[in-house]
Amino acid sequence: MAALLKQYRDRIRTELDRVVDFWLKYSHDEQYGGFFTCIGKDGKIYDELKYVWLQGRQVWMYCRLYRTVPRFHKPDILQAAKSGGAFLQRFAKERASDGPGKCAFCLTRDGRAVKVQRTIFSECFYVMAMDELSRVTGDKEMQSDAESMMDQLVHWVRVDSSGLCRPQLPGDIPVNSMAVPMMLLCLVDQLTEGRAELAEKYRELGDWCVSQILQHVQRDGKVILENVSLEGKELPGCQGRLQNPGHALEAGWFLLQYAKARGAAELQNVAVQKFMEVPFLTGWDKEHGGLFYFLDADGHCPTQLEWNMKLWWPHCEALISYLMAYDHFRDPAMLERFTQVYDYTFTHFPDEEHGEWFGYLSQQGKVVLDFKGGPFKGFFHVPRCLYMCEKMLDHLLTTLES
Repeated sequence: MAALLKQYRDRIRTELDRVVDFWLKYSHDEQYGGFFTCIGKDGKIYDELKYVWLQGRQVWMYCRLYRTVPRFHKPDILQAAKSGGAFLQRFAKERASDGPGKCAFCLTRDGRAVKVQRTIFSECFYVMAMDELSRVTGDKEMQSDAESMMDQLVHWVRVDSSGLCRPQLPGDIPVNSMAVPMMLLCLVDQLTEGRAELAEKYRELGDWCVSQILQHVQRDGKVILENVSLEGKELPGCQGRLQNPGHALEAGWFLLQYAKARGAAELQNVAVQKFMEVPFLTGWDKEHGGLFYFLDADGHCPTQLEWNMKLWWPHCEALISYLMAYDHFRDPAMLERFTQVYDYTFTHFPDEEHGEWFGYLSQQGKVVLDFKGGPFKGFFHVPRCLYMCEKMLDHLLTTLES
């Protein structure tokens, strides 16, 4: 057992080093600050637009590695994070007289807004970036900036969404989309780490997020639906039947992490049995291997054109989920699941020639889009997965040796 876990750990550690090296080498904009994210398979930049989600994620990832992994405690990583943070603080937020203001979704290379989404996610990744950067720099104003944006997010989600500029149309049914409470729960975890006063401030919000996520367990626990009504009921049509196995698995480890911290045994079981096992058993392609991107709960063909593709990030979330479940419960079945995902992932996504991972495969597992970064794939899901798995495997190996 120890030999197998060490084999996994060593491969994952090596892969993390290669991924970090790729982004350090190719993604930094030395002229304007921030990061290029539209990067071809060999490192060439094919578009200079900068996506705020990915800018924030890269700042967060650099800072987390710098702060918690000794071999990444390097001046160039810290400087890159500071550069990305300064770019975000200067350009990401649209000016507003009554609050922090919306963040853009997309910027030009020199920071001019191109597009603003009517969602909360650019702001969420702004909060993650500013809070984590404040932890490595000690900048209290930056921490305050993150908290201020967080409070604005909570207001938009729970009190008044008019600031999102999303009019309520007569035929548009209000929806509880799982992404929203998941993301807020992630931010609660981020902001409250080591801060007792903020843990108390956001305790009720964390509980609310969990209750909202649990509403997505539907049909007597047999499916996890991506969208439900505000009352937690199934919605009509394709939107209501939509399943996203990777997203449900990600919710699983969010919930397991939350439940472990609070000693909530029943929620721990729900996290594994409902949010990991249910989407994995329905989402795994038994013919070709890998996780489908989308599924329809009634077995119809999903309307998303990419529904049967194999994307990088659901496999990353599955690796985190099952290794976390094994680390917690020591159930051999969880390690078997991890091994199944690991074998598919590491034989299909990494690019042995140029480094980093391909992100978009056909159902049969062939590379369809060969770039390493784009409008939605940046320095986040792959390194976060490798980082978390390395830490969990280190813990498992330590406990086996003791």
